[in-house]
Amino acid sequence: MRKNPKTYLALALLPLYGLIKYISGYPELVEQVYSHGMYPYISKMFRFALGWLPFSFGDLMYAFSIIYILRWLYINRKRIVTDTKNWLTDILAAVTVIYFAFHLFWGMNYYRLPLHRNLNLEADYTTEQLLDVTRILISKTNSLQLQLTKNDTLKVDIPFSKTEIMKKSVAGYRNLKKQFPHLNYPPRSIKLSLFSVPLTYMGFSGYLNPLTNEAQVDYLIPSYKFPTTTAHEIAHQLGYAAENEANFIGCLASINNDNLYLKYSGYAFGLRHCLNEIYKRDPLLFENTVVNVNPGVLKNYEETRLFWESYQNPLEPVFKLTYNSYLQANNQADGMESYSYVVALLVNYFQKFPA
Repeated sequence: MRKNPKTYLALALLPLYGLIKYISGYPELVEQVYSHGMYPYISKMFRFALGWLPFSFGDLMYAFSIIYILRWLYINRKRIVTDTKNWLTDILAAVTVIYFAFHLFWGMNYYRLPLHRNLNLEADYTTEQLLDVTRILISKTNSLQLQLTKNDTLKVDIPFSKTEIMKKSVAGYRNLKKQFPHLNYPPRSIKLSLFSVPLTYMGFSGYLNPLTNEAQVDYLIPSYKFPTTTAHEIAHQLGYAAENEANFIGCLASINNDNLYLKYSGYAFGLRHCLNEIYKRDPLLFENTVVNVNPGVLKNYEETRLFWESYQNPLEPVFKLTYNSYLQANNQADGMESYSYVVALLVNYFQKFPA
């Protein structure tokens, strides 16, 4: 008797999982064959196909998928008891297809070489090195804030629409590719998320759809954060799956933008990460350092803090815990705590390439 094709798909899930875990043990191979071989073509194909749409096709796909799944579960609710084997086969077959597509279209980038090895940077740094780079970032951020507002006590408000910021953010990558040619970005595929309200309540400011390669940005976040968030999601599109690496590349792309508002966003972003790291190491040293930051810059930080506080809710920790587990399952052992790795990249980059 011939088996249903869904049975073969369901049975393939375990060996597929084993194969991906085996390949993940060879980051050099992933880097060469997938991240620098297959993936750039896959990414460009999706960006050519969907980038021209003024809305997020992936968000619509998610919405219809959720409706379809809920409908399927309701229609097939009795099969859990009466036809358990085939019910499970249908679900496992669908999981296999999604799991395979996720890794083929984007997810294998989680297993590539760490970014500091690609850039020939050290992975650690001393507190003195951290302070040196922080002083540089304070000087750059203060200078831009004063240049843009003419008053060191005023926060920076970016005078562009969110759509304009997304378009202008690409210029930073055009400049950055002169130093790192593999960061060549076009074609562009950045969208305002259709799910910005629930996304904000979940505590996230953007995401990449791994099945359509569209970058979604939360249109509710403060404007001064929008450039670095956009650049962060572009970094994901370019194959940097790790959050900390996307933060670092997004910061560099913003700093390298010719537009002073977007440049300010990049420097303020990097500075905040460094200040947070100083506070973790020595709160008194933090107090002695932060006094040198213009009040207007601190008001931008306060603006962001108040924004996220206004959307806090009892379910947010659950979403963060779920995402943390997702990161740990995808080769980021420290979960969301691994975000501090961006400071190591920033410190060692500015030590090697002074601003």
